[in-house]
Amino acid sequence: MSDAFQTQGAFSWCELRAADAEAAKKFYTEVLGWETEAMEMPDGVYTVLKAGGQPVGGIMANPAPGALPHWMSYVTVDDVDKRIEKAQAAGGELLMPAMDVPGVGRMATIADPGGAAISIITYERRDG
Repeated sequence: MSDAFQTQGAFSWCELRAADAEAAKKFYTEVLGWETEAMEMPDGVYTVLKAGGQPVGGIMANPAPGALPHWMSYVTVDDVDKRIEKAQAAGGELLMPAMDVPGVGRMATIADPGGAAISIITYERRDG
């Protein structure tokens, strides 16, 4: 597991929230040479992007109706719920409530007072 998955404040994942996930997958595999791996999720298929066999990001259908396609960065935090409280106390906003993704971790999306969004995540520990 990458150190970024356990280091407080480290950028650890990048995810494309696409209008057409299949077209995006085709584009990025052709242009950047990324490999892909399908991961079944309750609301559809999530595509894990790999570089040199190592997971580096993902592609999913945009979960926010009407939102433009965009890349979302994830930052590792020690405690998602504690960091949500800190964000709100500092004038930020909770955009996507905290949720648990089995086999991945707990995540949420917050916005700073200027409206810039970022996702925060505490990864499940994986020994070995």
